[in-house]
Amino acid sequence: MDDLDGRAGHDPDAPPEGDRWSTWPSVPAGARGPRPWPPWLVTDAGAVDRDRGLLKTGKEADVHLLERGLPGRPGVLLAAKRYRDPAHRMFHRDAGYLEGRRVRRSRETRAMAKRTATGRALIAGQWADAEFAALARFHRAGAPVPYPVSVAGTEVLLEFVGTPDGVAAPRLAATRPGPDELAALWGELAGALGLLADLGYAHGDLSAYNVLVHGGRPVLIDLPQVVDVVGNPQGPAFLDRDVRRIGEWFTARGLPPGAPEQLLAELRERAHLSP
Repeated sequence: MDDLDGRAGHDPDAPPEGDRWSTWPSVPAGARGPRPWPPWLVTDAGAVDRDRGLLKTGKEADVHLLERGLPGRPGVLLAAKRYRDPAHRMFHRDAGYLEGRRVRRSRETRAMAKRTATGRALIAGQWADAEFAALARFHRAGAPVPYPVSVAGTEVLLEFVGTPDGVAAPRLAATRPGPDELAALWGELAGALGLLADLGYAHGDLSAYNVLVHGGRPVLIDLPQVVDVVGNPQGPAFLDRDVRRIGEWFTARGLPPGAPEQLLAELRERAHLSP
């Protein structure tokens, strides 16, 4: 016998096709963003997540624009970073990442080392968990990062950095700042890297492509590979590379050549690294 809409198994109470119920009620407390939760965050159990399209595609993850809200009401925009399925992802930093983040179960460790389908799925989950943890840590410290809403499996939900109509903030690489704006951006970015150094971390993959510019200020993104500059034997080298790469972009546009070296010396001191 046909059901009411002619499709067997149709749930009349389900969200419209292509949408889903908000994942917020189902994620455990440890997988939710830092308290106090921001006032814009939608936590209602009856909220719906509507995918509004692809924002960015990358080697390791795709980022989608998501709107979360109650049916019939305007929602809040979120960025959904979804690490790719086991058959299609290309983790170019696996070795360095896994070296310090082994799982306890030897069977899972072997699967990850052999890059089986199960192992690659575990790797994706670890990347998502690592990024969420880093964002939560840095947000609590006051660093300019998107607010981490939640993590579930291989998806990290983040504050959307952009305009209310869904236009993402530009990457630093796409901007053409004048002299005053360049100096202001450098000062803000130096302060952000200083906060990370105070915590003992470096971004690990910093460039003009993983810094957004929003409201005239830099926002750090793409943080699953953060490096413990003291605990990791190569930590100081990662810190040096971060400053060198971002410094090259700024000096090519008029920043005094000595500024990156001065910043690096300050960061090494704040991270308690030997000269």
